[in-house]
Formats: sequence, C-alpha cells, structure tokens
Amino acid sequence: MTDKIDIISTLEDLETFLIAIESGGLGLTGVAGVALATNNATGQPFLAVLDDKHQLILARDVTPEVFETGKDLVRYGPKKH
Repeated sequence: MTDKIDIISTLEDLETFLIAIESGGLGLTGVAGVALATNNATGQPFLAVLDDKHQLILARDVTPEVFETGKDLVRYGPKKH
C-alpha cells in the first residue's frame, strides 16, 4: 500500500504532512478529507487521503504511536503556522 520510507513516525511529521495536503503542496486534486485507518489484511495503521466519494487518493503508513496520539490532529487539523 505504501512505501516503508514514507512512514509517519512523529506528530510533527503528521502535522507537516497534513499542512502539505491542505496547502496543495503534494499536487493532489479532489481531496475531501483525511482519516486514520487500519489495513484489514496486515493490521498496519495508516493515514488515508480521501476524495469526495470516500475513495483513497493517497496513503501513508503511520506508527502505532502516531495512530493513537494523532487522532485529534487529524480530526481538528493542524495548527496554522
């Protein structure tokens, strides 16, 4: 699903990634939201970038710690810098 090099391992990395999505820095179009989820086959937690039909546009693996502690950051969005 994702490249192991791109694992989000800290809350700072998660915030940076969310800001990049919001600012259009990743070149994605049609982004409607983001969600933390778990791969049913492997149990690996990941951040899903979704379109308005809830289809996966992009995914990045996250560590279990980021999955647990980053829920509010994903839910409410990053602080604007």
